[in-house]
Amino acid sequence: MDQKMFEKGLAKRKGTLGAEYVERNLAAADDFSLPFQEAMTAWCWGFGWGDEAIPPKTRSLMNLAMLGALGRWHEWETHCRGALTNGVSKEEIRAAVHVVAIYAGVPCGVECFRIARRVLEEAGEL
Repeated sequence: MDQKMFEKGLAKRKGTLGAEYVERNLAAADDFSLPFQEAMTAWCWGFGWGDEAIPPKTRSLMNLAMLGALGRWHEWETHCRGALTNGVSKEEIRAAVHVVAIYAGVPCGVECFRIARRVLEEAGEL
């Protein structure tokens, strides 16, 4: 593993998802899952999120659209929280969900709204 890419990814991951969340996931990893946690941190967060060509706010909106279209609800919820951290507004989340519903289907949009409502209520945004 590229230690420099891992460190960059760790900083990006903590910046979006919160240090407590990330540290809890890493601490829960064992010899079975730790290699994946390390690779995902280096690749997804270091390589992907570490590319400064796309601002974190835009990247968060892209993730909401893609994860919603794929129906990856647990990850969508995690990234919805991260989107708020990255400055995405309630209105922008709503617009992203509209895109999901248009291009991936209304059932996906309905589930995104259900999850977004819970996340926004927890964050005091609703």
